[in-house]
Amino acid sequence: MKLAILTGGGDVPGLNACLKALVNRAIDDGHEVVGIRRGWAGLLQYNPQDDEANQAKWLQPLDKKGVSSIDRMGGTFLHSSRLIPSKVTAEQIPSFLRQPQWQPNAAGNYDFTAHIKQNITEAKVDAVIAIGGDDTLHYAQRLHGDGVPLIAIPKTMDNDVYGTDYCIGFSTGITRSVNFIQNLRASMSSHERLGVVELFGRNSGEMALISAYLANVDRAIISEVPFDPEKLATLLMKDKKQNPQNYAIMTISQGAAMIGGHGQADGLGHKKTGGIGAIVGDTLRKITGENIMYQQIGYLMRSGEADSMDLMVGFNFVNIALDLIQAKKWGQLVAVKEGKYTHVSLDVLAEGIKRVDVDELYDVEGYRPKLRHVNQKPMFLY
Repeated sequence: MKLAILTGGGDVPGLNACLKALVNRAIDDGHEVVGIRRGWAGLLQYNPQDDEANQAKWLQPLDKKGVSSIDRMGGTFLHSSRLIPSKVTAEQIPSFLRQPQWQPNAAGNYDFTAHIKQNITEAKVDAVIAIGGDDTLHYAQRLHGDGVPLIAIPKTMDNDVYGTDYCIGFSTGITRSVNFIQNLRASMSSHERLGVVELFGRNSGEMALISAYLANVDRAIISEVPFDPEKLATLLMKDKKQNPQNYAIMTISQGAAMIGGHGQADGLGHKKTGGIGAIVGDTLRKITGENIMYQQIGYLMRSGEADSMDLMVGFNFVNIALDLIQAKKWGQLVAVKEGKYTHVSLDVLAEGIKRVDVDELYDVEGYRPKLRHVNQKPMFLY
């Protein structure tokens, strides 16, 4: 078969290693492999009427030699984008598609799914392997529903793809976050400040919660629970007073919100996130009069090499994906469930949004992890 691989959304550590393993195993299984550049945007931009040189800008033939060293660097060598072909803005439309037959929907966006499906046929692609997070894989589900043979592999720093307990990138993100937090303690204690560390997590606060647990920070604000800044300030000042070094530190998810707070939506209909830590820092400064040290770790979490956990999961996800392709069992999401590798129907993505189990894992009154009783819980406390 001719297999097409793409990576969509934000990059995570371990993607290139996963891509290399995919290409090597697929070729060993006798398949031809092409890479779709820039995620779903590559299939939007692909024009079958172009010459081969221009077509190769979007569909890149892959072989073992071409991927032999890509696992030595972070990110994705295929590049990525957040474009979703069913929600294309007017500015994103390629010039060759600016034709009267394409009309916007009520939201002002354009749905080019018919074009995507036609390009898959024109390129003689037998199956697509989509590696991505929530948005990328929801569109994969849409394509599969329209008859495209497809296998999905979950990756995201937030670990928030519904239907799997684990996504490529999460372990490395946690490891990096804990290391940065522990390093920041030196400056926070030296200057006796309140420290606010903002981490990824639009819908799920798992990154902020687990990082807080492992780094033993004082308070953690997560996406699932709106917080009272006055109450948070009181708790942090208490923590600071009780600390012999006279400082306190907290984590906060980028998707967190104050009680009664409302956010704007982005181009994909999601709440705009990022920068909440700076807002909280300013608010804490006004309430307490204390100096604040704010750090948005952000992209440092997703840069560089993967840890051994993400390498292992990526390699094993590849083997499951290729086994499914050999069996022609399409429309599957490779997954980890209850600590075991498996696969589930892509339709599971429509069943909900993955969130922290607040009752089990979070102290709502104390704004901190609640993880004393972990017997029989999964390793990553999903």
